[in-house]
Amino acid sequence: MFVSLMCDIIQRSNMEDQHERFPVDGRVLVEEKVPVEQLVPVKRVPVEERFHFEERVPVEERVPVEENFDPSVMERINEDGYESMSGSGNLDGGLEDEQETLVLEKPAKKLKYHRHTQEQINELETCFKEWPHPDEKQRLDLSRKLNLEPRQVKFWFQNRRTQMKNQLERHENVMLRQENDKLRVENVAIKDAVRNPICNHCGGVAMLGNITIEENQLRVENAQLRDELSRICGLAEKFLGRPVTPLASPIALPRPSSNLELEVAGNGFGGLSSGGTSLPMGPLTRPGMMGVEKPFNSSVFVELAVTAMDELLRLAQADSPIWMTSLDGGKETLNPVEYMRTFSPCIGLKPSGFVTEASRETGIVMINSLALVETLMDGSRWAQMFPCVIAKASTTDVLSSGIGRTRHGALQLMHAEFQVLSPLVPVRQVKFLRFCKQHGEGLWAVVDVSIDTALDGASINSFVNCRRLPSGCVVQDLSNGYTRVTWIEHSEYDESAVHYLYRSLLSSGLGFGALRWLATLQRQCESIAILLSSTVPCEDHSVLTQAGRRSLLQLTNRMRDNFCAGVCASTVRMWNRLHVASLGEDVKVMTRKSMNIPGEPPGVILSAATSVWMPIMHQQLFSFLRDERQRSKWDILSNGGPMQEMIHIPKGQTSSNCVSLLRLNTRNQNDNTMLILQETWADASGSLIVYAPLDVASMRAVMTGGDSSFVALLPSGFAIVPDGSSGYGDDWSGKLARGSSNKGSGSLLTVAFQILVNSLPMAKLNVESVETVNSLLSCTINKIKSAVSSA
Repeated sequence: MFVSLMCDIIQRSNMEDQHERFPVDGRVLVEEKVPVEQLVPVKRVPVEERFHFEERVPVEERVPVEENFDPSVMERINEDGYESMSGSGNLDGGLEDEQETLVLEKPAKKLKYHRHTQEQINELETCFKEWPHPDEKQRLDLSRKLNLEPRQVKFWFQNRRTQMKNQLERHENVMLRQENDKLRVENVAIKDAVRNPICNHCGGVAMLGNITIEENQLRVENAQLRDELSRICGLAEKFLGRPVTPLASPIALPRPSSNLELEVAGNGFGGLSSGGTSLPMGPLTRPGMMGVEKPFNSSVFVELAVTAMDELLRLAQADSPIWMTSLDGGKETLNPVEYMRTFSPCIGLKPSGFVTEASRETGIVMINSLALVETLMDGSRWAQMFPCVIAKASTTDVLSSGIGRTRHGALQLMHAEFQVLSPLVPVRQVKFLRFCKQHGEGLWAVVDVSIDTALDGASINSFVNCRRLPSGCVVQDLSNGYTRVTWIEHSEYDESAVHYLYRSLLSSGLGFGALRWLATLQRQCESIAILLSSTVPCEDHSVLTQAGRRSLLQLTNRMRDNFCAGVCASTVRMWNRLHVASLGEDVKVMTRKSMNIPGEPPGVILSAATSVWMPIMHQQLFSFLRDERQRSKWDILSNGGPMQEMIHIPKGQTSSNCVSLLRLNTRNQNDNTMLILQETWADASGSLIVYAPLDVASMRAVMTGGDSSFVALLPSGFAIVPDGSSGYGDDWSGKLARGSSNKGSGSLLTVAFQILVNSLPMAKLNVESVETVNSLLSCTINKIKSAVSSA
């Protein structure tokens, strides 16, 4: 009886082991063994037949359990008579580091075991992490290294991959079961909610009757749309200043493809407000890829524009306590405590490491309000009005073009690059909203505010060096055809990227502040008025015709724009900066290749610029550099002789704002083979001198009214600004006339040259060309310092 019981237990254990190791689907199962109670009963046999076992196949000769295997290989028998478990140690927390298999050949034979050592298993595990599918050469090397047979290595890797696959499948099954349980619970909750709906108004049980689930969903969406309509009406009340009644009947709601109209009106500047007019926002879609329109939430931008406009109007009030006046009654500075108490950040908190600059200026401009508003809302005209301040400007999206063929309610997304003419100040790239609004008869306001996201919700820039807080201007018409403009500039920027020479200039507001914007606007409007006037003739009627004058001015504008693009690293020109250790950090050298570009000579163009501090007022330095009689003291093009002004075209009320044509003052005029075209201007923010050498034949064609776009030129010149230590908004015109000076302040001089170093566009730049340009910069600066110090 005892023997019969032991045989039964051994046979059942053998069946369990076979069921565990060789299931029907061919996969090795590590867990979920079949209990003994669930095995199919077998027929009892005599005791003498029960211990007749066949030789089992060792693990080394078993067929690897993968997708493609041959079951016939399972019958191969190892002559050594041992079996090896080739699995790795401690898998999934349920496997032992080493496993053994009992081999029963005959009752008389001894049981044999084989184990992988711990070192062998560790080495196999390390190799498995690097290459789980070793080739034949790798298996041979590994077998020699571990003192194993190649088949053992091969089968170990196969079994290891199978165990890993089983682990992943079990883990996925567990995750799917958990997810299935969650979905089942949610499904039950949704069914209960559908069976027992709750009324949103009374909180009691709603009687749906025979209402379907689809109709119930439509009612929920209708309630959401009503909430959205109420929010939009509340936003429109901020524009209009009066209550807006939403549409009562749901049948009257606009179709999804119709335009969304918002009410826009006054926001309280000086007690003035406009009448009730609507702002057509256009369809709430924008063009996407393959012509498919993508929806976006324009109400976010509308709300931001309304907040920025309200802040601008409160900053523009004359008696606002947000501004503090200096002791001398000149410069106005922002009171940060009062500002933070009055306003909440509309575009988020200030980034770490950024500093704030804020300024406000008021002046009279020779332009009417409608013309100025149209100029500000047009990207190209705006850049032309501020040529040395704006390097590049464009309108990327128009959310609203205005109401009633006017700019009232116009809202658009713009991108601009602002610059200070110095290689030591980085260009500011800003993407912002511009909102225009009429607050009364002849009273307009235009506000800008930076945004951090595009219309599709994506981030615009991972890093920006400047953020524009609500800034802009308030424009009011005067009775004499002029306009009173109050300009406000408020921004945050990374001061660490600015050279220490220009930090005082930027903090004082002379770099990107309101004074520079307003002074540039006044100078440009004055220049346009003088050039359009037929009563202001040029100096020489016989040489220059009216068509020639217009062609010469177009050539001068192109010369000035090319000069500004060569000083700053804006995206207008595709410059490649050179890093030369011998030049120092203060000198910026850039190159570009010119091929088939009208108005430029073909070849390799090199631009070199640097900025230095000069111990002289910027008005005096400007007067010295623009004087053609003293040009021989610093200009190598003069050949040491005096220069004579042939043509003088005024562009302002002072003689310093003009366009001139210079030549060498020699007795024989036929000896002059080169002329110099020059433009000069000066205002409260600084001054500029730009010139370019031209041949006589090209200038004759231009002065007779020919096309100036094909005249090749490479400009050079100077940009002069105060160093920031002098008074803010000094009477520069009076000091320029009186020649007064201030020993306690100086100026910052930027010198820039553009030179054709090789006429072949594909030629490589050599070190000699760079050293030549650097010598030209140093020689010119030294000559200027010697001349002004001896004067």
